[in-house]
Amino acid sequence: MAFGRLIPHKPARLMSDINVTPLVDVMLVLLVIFILAAPVMASRLALDLPRADVPDAPAPPHTVRLSRSLGSGWLWDGEAIGPAELARRLTELAQRQPDTELQLLADQRLPYGEVLALMAQAQAAGLARVGFVAQPASAVSKP
Repeated sequence: MAFGRLIPHKPARLMSDINVTPLVDVMLVLLVIFILAAPVMASRLALDLPRADVPDAPAPPHTVRLSRSLGSGWLWDGEAIGPAELARRLTELAQRQPDTELQLLADQRLPYGEVLALMAQAQAAGLARVGFVAQPASAVSKP
């Protein structure tokens, strides 16, 4: 005994409609992107600034490089000095040129307390500009 339809089977009709669900999803994503990007694009200002003859910018202030590696003393522009000489030079420099910038080149293994002590000593002498010199990350060789 065979089970089946008595009516002959008609082939399924092909669907020729466009599926709009992915289209709606893409359009909503684009709408969100434009909503987020609109404030950024609107905040740009096109300025036509006036022109004037101005003198050249002042020369950068005098700098002194203080460097120290682990297990050694401070170097003042490459010259080794002791703690008493360092204090004397900082005080003398602050009296002569108080806008001098100290550039610190401290070994990364040097305890933070020693660098902080130098900064406090420079501030007590009257020098307020302290800069830290670092080696660029691309120039660092890996072991």
